[in-house]
Amino acid sequence: MDIQEFVTAMEQVAPPELAEDYDAGRIGLIVEGREELRTICCALDATQRVVEVAVTLDADMLVVHHTPLWSPITAVRGSTSHLLRSLLSSDMNLYVMHTNFDHAHDGVNDILAEILGLQSRERMTAGLVGDCALDAEEIARRLPGGGGIRVYGEVGTIRRLAVVGGSGFDIDLIQEAADLGADAFLSAELKHSVARASPIPCLEATHYTLEAPAMEVLASRMGWHYIPDPPHVVVVP
Repeated sequence: MDIQEFVTAMEQVAPPELAEDYDAGRIGLIVEGREELRTICCALDATQRVVEVAVTLDADMLVVHHTPLWSPITAVRGSTSHLLRSLLSSDMNLYVMHTNFDHAHDGVNDILAEILGLQSRERMTAGLVGDCALDAEEIARRLPGGGGIRVYGEVGTIRRLAVVGGSGFDIDLIQEAADLGADAFLSAELKHSVARASPIPCLEATHYTLEAPAMEVLASRMGWHYIPDPPHVVVVP
């Protein structure tokens, strides 16, 4: 497959027009390499370790969810220099699908909903709401990684759950979920002020736990090499 065929195929999986405005210029092919693609790797983040593993696999393409080039680059030094040197010296392409993959059919939020067995789903501005019969302990057990979740508010059996992969704790979005009947909200990176103002209990998992499964499923579906790279997180009681 050549690079243009690949880009066309990826834009069908995660159409660029689904991306949030802040992703402009930060999705799609962000590092160009060789034109012919035989070996493709996939991960959540383009960390130095992930890139080095992809190099050992002689990858022609690395597909990730998060761009490593978020801020405008005015100088190429330090870790950015090291990462780009590894990519460019191996002639490897880097392709990013971020919020367009969050919102896509069979994307981040749909895969998360499948893991949790959500039924009768309704889409929100971001994320979705679905019926379930889980308590917080069962939700934590079903999420990969074993890192657990933090629960803000009193919860028992959850009949209707809102899920947003990534950093989804926005008070307007939580209210939207509550209006759709959600009695709890699962996402990552919760601020104290949002937790205190939330109309329903908040369940906080890690960013990696909520989004990495979709990239692994995508890799399996496409016949790519998936590279796990979970952050080392320890909860000290």
